[in-house]
This record gives sequence, structure tokens and C-alpha cells, in this order.
Amino acid sequence: MQIPKTHPRYESLMKREKIVEALDKGILAKAGLIAHGRGETFDYLIGEETTPIALEAIKAAAALLVLAENPVISVNGNTVALAIDEVVELAKELNGKIEVNLFYRTKERELAIKNVFKEKFKDDIEKGKIKILGIDDANKQIPNLDSLRGKVSEEGIYTADVVLVPLEDGDRAEALVNMGKKVIAIDLNPLSRTARKSTITIVDELTRALPLLIKYVRDFKNKDREELLKIVENFDNKKNLKKMIDYIADRLKKLELNEL
Repeated sequence: MQIPKTHPRYESLMKREKIVEALDKGILAKAGLIAHGRGETFDYLIGEETTPIALEAIKAAAALLVLAENPVISVNGNTVALAIDEVVELAKELNGKIEVNLFYRTKERELAIKNVFKEKFKDDIEKGKIKILGIDDANKQIPNLDSLRGKVSEEGIYTADVVLVPLEDGDRAEALVNMGKKVIAIDLNPLSRTARKSTITIVDELTRALPLLIKYVRDFKNKDREELLKIVENFDNKKNLKKMIDYIADRLKKLELNEL
């Protein structure tokens, strides 16, 4: 589909095209289309921009990732479809660990996602700059999580201290926290269980949040540990989510009064 760049919804429509293409390639489950549409709805509510509130969470998340001993980036089909380049770039700034974790897990989908990484990032994989986990080595089980998302890599999520989970489901976020892990979520819905159960929730659109997260991870590598600890300790996820809900409510009132 040819979408003119002058179209007012160009960016949004291009993301939709990527999602549809990923479905056709077997990377995405059909339910991923619904998840993407739900996220778009909340993006409209926040004005389709990174808010100062989200930026607070991004900075706290960056500090936590830099402090982590074994951080892992968890990806599903939607994340691969929309932001595979950014995921790899961020992983290379950390310890290179990317774990594929799927709710609708099939061998076909696993192979499709694995092939995307192998074809696009062959050199990085061969040189050891990134590791793709969770496909051939998902031999551990997250306690009290019965879905197929409970199958994880021992080298990856199972032994991670910090897990970045873009486009997450609440069951796994809660189970990971119960294991004693710090969970960073990127979720456009501040009311979701994922948002409420995670350690740090970035209420922002994935492709806007990840480049900023990469930027601050790079910047924060130059800061001392005490300064980074202070950034993390001063962040309150519940308060941040409340501020985001208040932000949405205020924005809707302004829209109602035709002030925007």
C-alpha cells in the first residue's frame, strides 16, 4: 500500500502496515492486531507524543538497566515487527541478551522470528554482540505462570535481575516481580495490570520510547553508581501512573472545551 508522506496519519498507518506484514510472515499472532489497535487508542489519549511524565520513567528505566548485572530484553511478535532495530541497538549497549517470549507460542512463529534476527543481524550474532534466547533453550518455567509465556531461558529471563518487557501481558509481569526481578514495561495503557504491577512503567509508544531509552542508557554509563541509584530510588511508579491518568483526564477536558 502506498501511503503519501503528507497524510496526517502517515506514521500511524506505516506502523499498521508493519504489523500486517508481520502477520503475513508468521511473526505475529492474529491477537497482536487487536493489541496494536488497543495501544493506538491510548496513544490518541496522550496526544501521540512523549510526555514529560513518560520521560521521567524513561530516565529511571535507563538508570536501572545500566545498574543491572544481567538485564534481558524480552520481545514478542509486535515488538519485532515495530522496533527490531531499536531492540538490537539497546541490547548492544547492555549485555546483548534478547529473549523471544510468546503467549501464542508455536514452532512456526519461533522459527519466523529467529530467521528475522539471523537474516538482519547475522554479523552481530556471529560476533557475539547479541544473543537470541528463548527459542531453542526455553527449558525453565516461571513459577505460578501456566501460559506458554512461562517457558524461559535459564541464561536469559530466568536468571535476569532486570527484564525490559515491551508490550507485555500482566500475568507475566506480576510473576516476574514475584520472582524478585525488576520489571520495566513499555505500555500505553496506564490502567493495565502490566502497568500497575511493573517496577517501572513507561507510558509511551514503543518506537518513541526506545530511542530515548537508548540515549539515556548511553548518557548514564558516564554517571557514577550512587547517582544512578538515586534516580531509581526517587522514582515512584504508582505516582507516575497517577500523573499520567490525570494528564489524560485534563487533556480530555480541554478537548471537550475545544481548547486544543
